Amino acid sequence: MDIPADDIARFVAATAPEPDDLAREMDEYARSHDFPHVGPEVGGLLRMLARMVDAERVFEFGSGFGYSAYWWAQALPGDGQVVLTEFDADELDQAREFLSRGGVDHLASYEHGDALDAIEEYDGPFDCVLIDHQKHRYKEAFEAVKPKLAPGAVVVADNAMTAGPIEFDKLLELVEGDDPGEVNEHTQGIYDYLEAVRNDAAFETVVLPVGEGIAVSYRRE
Repeated sequence: MDIPADDIARFVAATAPEPDDLAREMDEYARSHDFPHVGPEVGGLLRMLARMVDAERVFEFGSGFGYSAYWWAQALPGDGQVVLTEFDADELDQAREFLSRGGVDHLASYEHGDALDAIEEYDGPFDCVLIDHQKHRYKEAFEAVKPKLAPGAVVVADNAMTAGPIEFDKLLELVEGDDPGEVNEHTQGIYDYLEAVRNDAAFETVVLPVGEGIAVSYRRE
C-alpha cells in the first residue's frame, strides 16, 4: 500500500516524543516569529541519540534560539557540555534565557559569531554534533569537526532533504547520479555534504525523512 507523504509526516509528528512545557513554549516562539526549527520529532531523536551514545559533549553549528540545544541537554550528565553557536546575538540571548529557565544553562557554552571559527577554539572529543547553519558550508563544518569526534560519535545534519531554497527534485537527481543542470548553492551544499559523509570510510550514514530530512552519521573508527 502506498502511503501519501503528508500522511507519513502526520504519523511521525503524532508519535513523536511529547515535549515538556518549555519545549512547547519554544515551539510557539518559533511559530510566532516564523523561525525555522527542528521541531519535537527531530528534537526527540537528538535526545535519544545522545542517550544511546552516552554523550557528554555536544557541538552545534548553528543554534538559533536554543531549541535543539535544549533537547540535547536533557540527555547530558550534570558535568556535560553543549556548545551553542549563533551569528544573531539576540537569538543567542534568547537561547540563554530559555536554557536558564529549563535548568540546563550550566551545561551551555554560548559562542556568538561564526561556528567555523568557534570550533577551532575547542578541543575534542565531542560525542554529538548538529550541523544546521549555512547549507553551502555543511561539508566544511564536517571536515572541521571530524578530528575532534570521539569514537562512536554521531553527527546529525538538518535539512538533508528540504528547507527553503533547497531544490529537492534536483537534489534527488544528483544523489541518483543524474544531471539536473544548474543548481543553487544550497542544494549543491547539501549534496556535497552527503557525498562527503557517505564516502568517508570512517562513517556510516543514513538519511531519515524526519522533519525536513536529517542525515545521521556514526563514527565507527
